[in-house]
Amino acid sequence: MMNTNFFNQIAQLGVAGDLHLTISKGVENNLIVSVMLQNNECGDMAKNIIPPLNLRGTAEELDNGFFEQITTPLQSASGLMVDMEAFMKQLEEAKKQSAMEKEKEEKQKKEQETKDKKFKDAIAKADELEKEGKHREAWMKVPEITEFPEKADEIRKRKTELSDKFSAPSLFGAEQAQNV
Repeated sequence: MMNTNFFNQIAQLGVAGDLHLTISKGVENNLIVSVMLQNNECGDMAKNIIPPLNLRGTAEELDNGFFEQITTPLQSASGLMVDMEAFMKQLEEAKKQSAMEKEKEEKQKKEQETKDKKFKDAIAKADELEKEGKHREAWMKVPEITEFPEKADEIRKRKTELSDKFSAPSLFGAEQAQNV
């Protein structure tokens, strides 16, 4: 019974993927062994340009030097494909993050535009009521600071301008009221 150790040595290579071996007869008792590592986990198409490793020699030469010849190149190719896959996954993650960020920014921009419009509309309504001399109603239409904290100064100023008009007794207030 012959004991080769061949598969044990293949297992010890520790490569990720499938090892494809093609053994052909060459000239003058030589064999041509083509060793190709394929890793279907790797999504990078660049893996397809990694060439097979071709060894030529007699059966005895191949028995003696096969693993010495294939170990480093196969481990390098295996590591490269694993790295390529990790890179592709990170690239995909970066794309997702980027899309999420963009979406978040868009959403925030839209929310801000809606908020700004709401603020402008309320101020416009207050201005309209003020022109009609309805200062108290105008004051009511000015938005609350809690709703628009970033516009606090503007809101305070506007509310004060309006409340001054309806709370402070004016010498002309009575006359104006009669003239309306």
